[in-house]
Amino acid sequence: MSVKIDDLEFKQLVNTMEQKFGINLKQKRTLIEGRLSSTIQQHGFTDFKSFLNMVYSDKSGSEMINLINKLTTNHTYFYREPEHYEFMAKEALPYFEQKKKDHRLMIWSAACSSGEEPYTNIMQCLEYFGLKTASWKIDLLATDISNRVMDMAKAAVYNKESMKNLNESWKKKYFTTVTPETFKVKDDVTKRVQIKSFNLMDPIPFKTYPFDIIFCRNVMIYFEQDTKLALVKRFYDVLAPGGYLFIGHAESIPRESTKYQYVKPAIYRKPLEVK
Repeated sequence: MSVKIDDLEFKQLVNTMEQKFGINLKQKRTLIEGRLSSTIQQHGFTDFKSFLNMVYSDKSGSEMINLINKLTTNHTYFYREPEHYEFMAKEALPYFEQKKKDHRLMIWSAACSSGEEPYTNIMQCLEYFGLKTASWKIDLLATDISNRVMDMAKAAVYNKESMKNLNESWKKKYFTTVTPETFKVKDDVTKRVQIKSFNLMDPIPFKTYPFDIIFCRNVMIYFEQDTKLALVKRFYDVLAPGGYLFIGHAESIPRESTKYQYVKPAIYRKPLEVK
């Protein structure tokens, strides 16, 4: 049975999610009621007011993160939006191979979810560099706001469904079998990925930048335009000249509102000559 949210509680929830996390739920009243009704009842509440008071008063923040997980979609899989990885292999990585005299490549997966994206990035790099990988330092920072999905990323164990886009050679090369239905990413991939908690609304604190490549895909669809533009500006500030930003194919950056060079749908670049 669906629990209804009244106007005051709806407005308060929408404002909290937008101000703290950049998430726009103004048109999502039905979604909120649909996704949270069972959770409210499982907690022993009968109304949104009591449930939200519990969430807001939780000092650990874990209930708020659980709420975010319920209201946003964490569905992902390996080699999602394959055009990005094809571009990496044909354009981005050849450029960095020629340009990077220190043989160091820094990638940021800025909304890593359960880990499929960052591990795909590393696999693509290992595929491209091949035997030359030994002379390169390839590191990836993976961040998310949800401890639940980050724990999944750290465990690095996946089922066949999340691996449906991978060819057989990648499965054999980069995974070990746990059960007939589950597979673990090998250490040569996971050791290159550092997983940290980060709210995309906060100033970027990481000292490993400038990054050569930033992935932030299928997250900004939840953001207001001003919030999105402020975020891509923060990404711009920590990208190396010539670095690439990959966003989801359902997302875009207005060209008149940014310094990025448009490369192709969902791919942007920081100019080599930064004025």
